[in-house]
Amino acid sequence: MSARAGQIASLWLPPLVLMGVIFLLSDQPNLSSGLGVIDLVGRKLVHVGEYALLCALWWRALRTVATPRWALGAAAAIAIAYAVTDELHQSFVPTRNGAPLDVAIDATGALLAAGLLWRRSVRRGSTAPTPLTRLPPPEETTPLPAGETPYRRAEL
Repeated sequence: MSARAGQIASLWLPPLVLMGVIFLLSDQPNLSSGLGVIDLVGRKLVHVGEYALLCALWWRALRTVATPRWALGAAAAIAIAYAVTDELHQSFVPTRNGAPLDVAIDATGALLAAGLLWRRSVRRGSTAPTPLTRLPPPEETTPLPAGETPYRRAEL
């Protein structure tokens, strides 16, 4: 695998893998630990966390191909849309049901992550580099050695 392919995979696979994990967990007929209210509250907090992480992972990938602002909005929209489809999926699983309240809880996680990422970007300034920043056009640089790409890794 080339360095470029590995870099692309490291950005785009994590949100897809997390979506797969969420799907598999949603397909389980019963995830109750039998701890009553503690179990209920704990699972809701995990939902907030997993959708916050999903939003952050999508933002991390999308900001390599779009402006940070657009990437943040798209990441939140993807996470919330996935929450809707997750609840729809659960409505077909025996002993599970899809609930609008759960979508709201998941959306809270996504929007919390988006808010924190937005706040971080405002503090850093809107010109913060993206993970893949294009170098100046070739006429302003020296020729690249064979096999290298016109990208550089930026500080995260």
